[in-house]
Amino acid sequence: MQYAVLGLSLGLGAGLAPGPLLALVITTALRRGFGPAVKVSCVPLVSDVVTVTAALLVVRSLPTWATGVLGVVGGAFVVWLGVEALREKPAEVEDAAPDGSFRRGVLVNLLSPHPWIFWITVGAPILVAAWTSTPAAALGFLVCFLGVLVGTKVVIAAAVSRGRRHLSATALRRAHLLSAALLLLTGVLLVVEFARALLPT
Repeated sequence: MQYAVLGLSLGLGAGLAPGPLLALVITTALRRGFGPAVKVSCVPLVSDVVTVTAALLVVRSLPTWATGVLGVVGGAFVVWLGVEALREKPAEVEDAAPDGSFRRGVLVNLLSPHPWIFWITVGAPILVAAWTSTPAAALGFLVCFLGVLVGTKVVIAAAVSRGRRHLSATALRRAHLLSAALLLLTGVLLVVEFARALLPT
């Protein structure tokens, strides 16, 4: 029960925290609607399999410079997504198929340093401690964390896509530009934040 509650609270915080994946969920909801945004929201169910496995193998062993490199690469990729979003019109994107949002979401989550940092410094140690208690406790933490993490993003996607239907063409374009700017800003902040780790002190 203790680890399940811990998973719920951490999952809620992670689900609401600004980041590349949340920005991509919002962008997808604005550009394509609820269904595709739900798929992006479910990205952690796929990408975190890799992240959790790797984190459990290398808990607290990742050097600072490697985290910096990962952050810069991830930030650059998010910036590229923002630039691409700026170049597209909502009407044009609406008719495109397939959109590849889920694949992009997986790449964003794998390249973003935040899931890696979380699982290496927080999630993996909790999982190890929970497993020491009982395997069921570890499973409970993992299920509760991922369930709330994904569920929160689905709720956000629903709210954004519902509001999207009531937007005029001009308002939709402005919202589209705002979501693209969110991607750009998030990517730049990631590059700046983690590039510092690569600079000599």
